[in-house]
Amino acid sequence: MLITNPFDDDHLHEECGIFGVSGSAGAAALVALGLHALQHRGQEAAGITSFDGANFHTRKAMGHVAGNFDSEAVIGALPGEVACGHVRYSTTGETALRNVQPLYAELASGGFAVAHNGNISNAMKVRRELIRRGSIFQSTSDTETIIHLVATSNYRTLLDRFIDALKQVEGAYALIVMTPEGMIACRDPLGIRPLVMGKLGDAVIFASETVALDVVGAEFVREVQPGELVIVQGTDIRSIRPFGPVAPRPCIFEWVYFSRPDSIVHDQSVYSVRKAIGAQLAIESPIDADVIIPVPDSGVPAAIGYAQQSGIPFELGIIRSHYVGRTFIQPGDKVRHLGVKLKHNANRALIQGKRVVLIDDSIVRGTTSLKIVQMMREAGAAEVHMRIASPPTKHSCFYGVDTPERAKLLAATHDLGSMTDFIHADSLAFVSIDGLYKALGKEGRAPVRPGYCDACFTGDYPTSLTDHDDSAEVDQFAMLEERVA
Repeated sequence: MLITNPFDDDHLHEECGIFGVSGSAGAAALVALGLHALQHRGQEAAGITSFDGANFHTRKAMGHVAGNFDSEAVIGALPGEVACGHVRYSTTGETALRNVQPLYAELASGGFAVAHNGNISNAMKVRRELIRRGSIFQSTSDTETIIHLVATSNYRTLLDRFIDALKQVEGAYALIVMTPEGMIACRDPLGIRPLVMGKLGDAVIFASETVALDVVGAEFVREVQPGELVIVQGTDIRSIRPFGPVAPRPCIFEWVYFSRPDSIVHDQSVYSVRKAIGAQLAIESPIDADVIIPVPDSGVPAAIGYAQQSGIPFELGIIRSHYVGRTFIQPGDKVRHLGVKLKHNANRALIQGKRVVLIDDSIVRGTTSLKIVQMMREAGAAEVHMRIASPPTKHSCFYGVDTPERAKLLAATHDLGSMTDFIHADSLAFVSIDGLYKALGKEGRAPVRPGYCDACFTGDYPTSLTDHDDSAEVDQFAMLEERVA
């Protein structure tokens, strides 16, 4: 099987996307539309769970939302005025239907469905303890630990049991939970992963990004605040904050890559911030060149900002086909190499004889950048310079982003000169960490804590990394789990 989207395979992959509706007839249809708008956050699988007042109904499938949730029969089998959904890119757990969310369980209090964006960084330790106490897991997802913690809590009410569970986990989570009593939406105390709240008539809607509210015609109300639980029971909406006050640390990569450019994150336009990053990159790392070319599609806003700041013309020098699936089965290395060009191809007429500046959002392993530079040279570029609209990615993410181990991150093992040689560019430069903050409207990082989680750039992790720190025991348990599976 050939992956024909080589430019996507070397990016930090989106975490997941969640969407929930409470109080609307045909809620599942709205969830399906919302998940379409969040498809960029997870493309391996999708799922929807609905509640009709008496019973829960679930459909989960591998692949995209389109094709799995676009028929009247499928949506009709998900009745009720309350529903939530999830698009997934696996960060923990295998790629298998049993890990597709929402996860559902029958508890003593009734049905319990949960959709999770993020990653529980002590999930393996908690899981081992739960198994020792008799819990039987049905998936390898870190999200399932939350269900078991709720099920085994000694608190009386379901809400108190849920809060008790959250206080035992570390890491990042934006959650939408459905129970017979109503819907709960919450974020971890640091607010690492995003979650917003909207209204559509009398219905309450929760989504990972504002663009999903736009698509269903909902009005943006506000963000779910870090450490906040919003409880919706019929027409009653209330908010509680069971955690102590903590300085928020939302993920800075939402502006760099994850969120759609037409979303608003923390009251800032993602598109405008990406243009500002590109402009800052041009100020910090100017170059004499003939044309600015974005790596589609994520490099486009930053490339526009770079071009406007530098005065160098912006051109679409790489053309992306939107009509090719992720895989194309063909034997042989020669045909496999040709298959790469099914997805992206150099616009030779704009490139030949030109000094080219390529703008991309990040470099992970470096293999993508190498292919792009090679493509430019084969199209006749006189010079190829690369500019990156984020600082060097030197550290792995443990908060819901599928990041290679640190030894496979190019910036963790190479200095700037050797990175430049690796990708065969004439020059390479990244926006500085202070420049990134300046583009976000911050004049540099705070002395002790930045306003965002920038651990992938700085190694400054905002939470404990229990499973990572206890890696030997985790690896041993993972091997046991693999044998059992």
